Amino acid sequence: MTTQGISLTGVPVSGPGSGTADPPRKHTAALSVRSRVLSRNPAVTAVATDIAFVVIAMLDVWLVVPEEAPSYSIYLSAASCAALLLRRRLPFTAVVLAVPGFFAGWAQLAAMFALGSLASRKPFHWHMWTGAGLVWLCRFMLWPLADFLALTWRMHILDAIYGVIVAGMPVAIGLLIAARTELAARLTELAASRDRERQLHAQAVRAEERARLAREMHDVVSHDITLIAMQAGVLSAANVDDDAKKTADTIRALSTRTLEELRGLVGVLRSGADMAVQADLRDLDDLVQQAGVPVQVRVENVPTSLPAQVSAAAYRTVQEGLTNVRKHAPGATAFVNVSVTRDTVCVDVRNDSPKSRRNLALPRGGGYGLAGLAERAKLLGGTFETEATDDGGFRIHAHYPFG
Repeated sequence: MTTQGISLTGVPVSGPGSGTADPPRKHTAALSVRSRVLSRNPAVTAVATDIAFVVIAMLDVWLVVPEEAPSYSIYLSAASCAALLLRRRLPFTAVVLAVPGFFAGWAQLAAMFALGSLASRKPFHWHMWTGAGLVWLCRFMLWPLADFLALTWRMHILDAIYGVIVAGMPVAIGLLIAARTELAARLTELAASRDRERQLHAQAVRAEERARLAREMHDVVSHDITLIAMQAGVLSAANVDDDAKKTADTIRALSTRTLEELRGLVGVLRSGADMAVQADLRDLDDLVQQAGVPVQVRVENVPTSLPAQVSAAAYRTVQEGLTNVRKHAPGATAFVNVSVTRDTVCVDVRNDSPKSRRNLALPRGGGYGLAGLAERAKLLGGTFETEATDDGGFRIHAHYPFG
């Protein structure tokens, strides 16, 4: 079907040299807010776009339909415009429904919109080629057929050329949109693969650092601890008083235990596995006996089936508390209370005022023990608190949920 060109006059055009003032800043800000709202709501954007296509197609029909047009051509044109609502889910069906309104009506723009959507969703598919052929045929032929047969061969050639333009332009635009969409998807995949590559590189760096730390701990720290255990064994076997022998036995037992834990930690570092420790509350009696300070222990309602991480965290809390008492409060008595309320393990370690201010020549810690326990409690979803008591002592209180 052929249509005559339509020129629109009186439409203001803005731009350099047009003499039209730029839009106010308030209007520009409103457009910016509207564009942000649409970009954040894809469903709203899709509905607004579909409505815009239908309105533009109907406006095209209204502008070109003659007054003496048959009623069926108007109905077919309206159906073609309404078919644009199917262009997302059923693009080929939208083209098929839009073709009659183009062939026997005035819905050329509706058919072009439907064909462009089909090309963008099914590029180079036989649906696209079929739809392009139908749109070209509608532009090439006239309805009724008697008018088509009455045209000269020059008009047929001209209509064929126009048909290529009418069908080729939406196909080209649709293919461009499809290529852009595919390129965006490839760029997204590339960004994701780069993120995975960075993560793998970071994991490799951490694994290398763990291996280096494992070598240093094995070569240096474990060697020194082994020497401490050997010297304590020699001192225990020598002819010394009972207190010195007991102290030597304690040093040897602690150094041997530390060496075993250090070897396990080296293995964890080398394997990169979870660095959860193996000690738990079942070893609490041994820990108290080797503490080297007076300890009063009370354990209430602690089940034997605690999760390993929770039991290990509670054990390390008691261990760190007793270590701090031994280092910073010589002569003080430690009070350990471990209880379970509902689904939470409560650990409370406190000491009274130190009885002696003598320097034990112990190395000062860097505060990492308490910080590590606080981080462990945070990871387990619990709480960790420390405070000085009114009697000059110190208190550690932790909650570790489970279940």
